[in-house]
Amino acid sequence: MPGFAIAAWAPLVPFAKARAGLDEAMLGIVLLCLGAGSLVAMPLAGALAARQGCRRVMVAAMLAASLALPALAVAPGAVGLGLALFVFGAAIGAMDCTMNLQAVAVERESGRALMSGFHAFYSIGGFAGAAAMTALLSAGAAPLSACVAAVAVVLALVAAACRHWRAEEVDSDVPAFAWPRGSVLLIGAVCFVMFLAEGAMLDWGAVFLDQAKDMDPARAGVGYVAFSLAMTVARLSGDRVVQAIGPLRAVVAGALVAFAGFALIVLAPGAWAALGGFVLVGIGCANIVPVMFSAAGRQAAMPESLAVPAISTLGYAGVLAGPALVGFVAHGTSLQFAFWCLGAAVLGVAVATRWLRA
Repeated sequence: MPGFAIAAWAPLVPFAKARAGLDEAMLGIVLLCLGAGSLVAMPLAGALAARQGCRRVMVAAMLAASLALPALAVAPGAVGLGLALFVFGAAIGAMDCTMNLQAVAVERESGRALMSGFHAFYSIGGFAGAAAMTALLSAGAAPLSACVAAVAVVLALVAAACRHWRAEEVDSDVPAFAWPRGSVLLIGAVCFVMFLAEGAMLDWGAVFLDQAKDMDPARAGVGYVAFSLAMTVARLSGDRVVQAIGPLRAVVAGALVAFAGFALIVLAPGAWAALGGFVLVGIGCANIVPVMFSAAGRQAAMPESLAVPAISTLGYAGVLAGPALVGFVAHGTSLQFAFWCLGAAVLGVAVATRWLRA
């Protein structure tokens, strides 16, 4: 559900940019609101889930996202767009944090690797949302009409699934936030980089294909579709890969493949060739974050009801910083150079595994 909702926003970015009359730098500032909403909501969602149960938090989060998505299609200026993005980001962030708390508990109770499979369904939602919105917009549908259709899908899924969500409290007395420490801090730093890369694909992928590769804006959302589909396929097989080669080797291999993808996106001679880079980035990024959340369930530095929200918050700081950093770098240099910087950051994750071995 959150994957579908957030991906429905990706093809709307060029339309929102044009409607609000924003340049790259201003768009980067406005996009800060999406990550800011997530950062504010995640620690609060962890505390609420501990006291009220995960089900209530997840239902409230998806209802809020369903209200905010149509507002993104009609917000008239930078301020209105920023406010709608803040609410939308808060709702998606609260859902992400709470469902990861459940995922860690279910994986531990099962005694086997499940996290990549769980995250695959986020990617399935992302692929479906981006594909559906791109198809509707390419067929001439107005952005608001396309958003209303997406909300109808989300609400139907909530109605069908919510009775199966865990209602028990995670903990009886949990503070609203605890700063990550020890191994949790290192895990969160890796998640920061990976969310930064994924956020760039979400918020700047369509803009890059439009401006740097001269693709029709109505079809530019196909880049995120390719990224999401590749990530989905890689995550569906990710649990078997992680068990076969080990989590650290999976992280190193993924980081190297993602770097190759960013290089191809920049160097490809045309838009359709650049789509191969989106595929490689999706494959490379697919299983790194699931491995990190599994590690969060095994570490002993912090209780998981604090560790998961802390890691989620630090990771989503990448969503907050990523779009703005790409916008500022692109404004001062070029989008191509900004994507090279993203590739270098992902390459650093491969180096960081030397400290993750413990």
